[in-house]
Amino acid sequence: MEIFVVPTASATGSVAAGILAAVIRSKPDAVLGLATGGSPLPIYAALAGHTVDMSRVSGFALDEYVGLPAGHPESYAEVVRREVTERLQLDPAKVAVPDGSAADPERAAADYDAAIRAAGGIDVQILGIGHNGHLAFNEPGSALDSRTRVEVLTERTRAANARYFSTAEEVPLRCITQGLGTIMEARHLLLVVNGVDKAGILAAALNGPVTADCPASVLQRHPHVTVVADEAAASQLAPGSGRVAVRVAGARAGV
Repeated sequence: MEIFVVPTASATGSVAAGILAAVIRSKPDAVLGLATGGSPLPIYAALAGHTVDMSRVSGFALDEYVGLPAGHPESYAEVVRREVTERLQLDPAKVAVPDGSAADPERAAADYDAAIRAAGGIDVQILGIGHNGHLAFNEPGSALDSRTRVEVLTERTRAANARYFSTAEEVPLRCITQGLGTIMEARHLLLVVNGVDKAGILAAALNGPVTADCPASVLQRHPHVTVVADEAAASQLAPGSGRVAVRVAGARAGV
């Protein structure tokens, strides 16, 4: 596991974008796993500033709400369209999001999992981490080998996402999420974390036991993980612990 600790939250997006740009230059038809949320979104803005041809890049979103109408501004399909596909000038036909409006969401989830495999798998999966250690919408208690499926959102997660909606009641109750087992099949996992409020859970995920109580702890079992964290989020990591190697980098580290 490689960890870049950068001075500010804005620098995390720059460092992560540099890593992605290098991957795309070496593999122009790279398959990216796309995450949204406060920590991952700055990556796409920074990546747009790189001189790199992304016309052959394809992507799969991590998750989607169930039950939002097509075109709802807070659906992840719309967020990915605005923040990723249009910003990076990707081919919309090559960017997939789970179908949260499907008549049979369970079937849609299984089909999505199969589509990722049919595409040859994901080269780099971008990730954020929730305050309770969730990855995508895999809440505590999720099986570490779980597949893409329909999940019920916890009240804590719904409360955290309420800021994106007019009222808390508008936050959907269910979602389709890639499972932890699905995520772990990506060849490279790129976790971006900002803020002192994530320091405790990041330390638990990287240094604590691997347990379903902290879904992100499954990262310890992956052979190729890169963590980009600002100093606040990394404040509880222990350099020299023997489990992780912390490197201090500037805004362009790893490019």
